[in-house]
Amino acid sequence: MPSTAPPSAPTPFSGLWIPLVTPFHDGAVDHLALAKLTTRLATQGVAGFVACGSTGEAAALDEAEQIAVLDTVLGAAQGLPVVMGLSGYHLGQTLEWVRTLARHPVAGLLVPAPHYIRPSQEGLLHWFRTLANASAVPLIVYDIPYRTGATLATETLLALAEHPRIRAIKDCGGNAAKTQALIADGRLAVLAGEDAQMFTTLAWGGQGAIAASAHWQAPHFVQLLELLRVGDLPEARRVWQALSPWVEACFAEPNPAPLKAVLAQAGWMRNELRAPMMVASAAMEQRLRATLGTLTENLG
Repeated sequence: MPSTAPPSAPTPFSGLWIPLVTPFHDGAVDHLALAKLTTRLATQGVAGFVACGSTGEAAALDEAEQIAVLDTVLGAAQGLPVVMGLSGYHLGQTLEWVRTLARHPVAGLLVPAPHYIRPSQEGLLHWFRTLANASAVPLIVYDIPYRTGATLATETLLALAEHPRIRAIKDCGGNAAKTQALIADGRLAVLAGEDAQMFTTLAWGGQGAIAASAHWQAPHFVQLLELLRVGDLPEARRVWQALSPWVEACFAEPNPAPLKAVLAQAGWMRNELRAPMMVASAAMEQRLRATLGTLTENLG
């Protein structure tokens, strides 16, 4: 029987967000394919988009390309909010990028810890507070220690929650106790950033997910999040059990290679990544075809 507890109220950073891939054609950004992809997903119940995240191969795009990608997504998003990813380790240069992005109508900035240099917790507080002070829009803290090398302690995140422009976290930290503490605190909207953890994060009371795998079958991911939001666990389990093999396959090789292979098979874009990222292996493509066949049988 569904829970009788009242569902949590939506926040500006809630629901299903898609961290968009960046399509390429002969090495250049394929803006036509990107616009069509964004428009297609905008009709499928998603809450918003992230441009130039790790799924979007942002590290392989120069600044002019990133701005062009952002403008394409903004123009195709059908009024849905767009968050821009950014990263770096030079504070002055990152501040300048924050000021540049302020000239674009983004809903927020997705900001990780400075990568490679591994600052102290005090240094991490200084990094995020300085960027938040300079930003015209809210920050989503991107807690992803396996990419940055820096672990944000629970106490550090709770201190950052005091800042009026730090409003959410993309939670890839892999620490269940920290996730639950942030949800219980309630000041930051907790968004599952690891696709495989979205069921548990939402069941604990998280606000949503930023999920690359939801490029495909987005309406079913939207359905899953809504079922969890209202407390219908039996039906949510059924949908999640059908989706989880697809989620696992998406990350069996480095993201976004499996995802781009599927989107290319569907005719939505070319199967191109920028080096050193490589396209999915032949074995991976065979696994994806089998997984999608089962997914279609289970979900229709």
